[in-house]
Amino acid sequence: MARTPADLVRADPGPPFEITFDGRTVTALPGQSVAAALWAAGILAWRTTRHGGRPRGAFCGIGQCYDCLATVNGTPNRRACLVPARPGDAITTQEGHGRAGLAV
Repeated sequence: MARTPADLVRADPGPPFEITFDGRTVTALPGQSVAAALWAAGILAWRTTRHGGRPRGAFCGIGQCYDCLATVNGTPNRRACLVPARPGDAITTQEGHGRAGLAV
């Protein structure tokens, strides 16, 4: 029987909860970042670049590169690798600079 990383460190993270990504339900675990929850669900990109619209997701995973920017609960430009996932969070793909729908 294959063991998971959680089994290997005897982690007991608590019951999973749901967040949404572009309306799709994603399961997250307590202590996971938004990026980790999206990765675990097979979602690798949640932002497009300002020029060219190229997909981006987590790159460094420690909050230094800004590739993982996402819109979290309506707030753009959140670093998904640093934001803890919370029950009911609504994550949406961030297009460009993330301010297209905001009154400036």
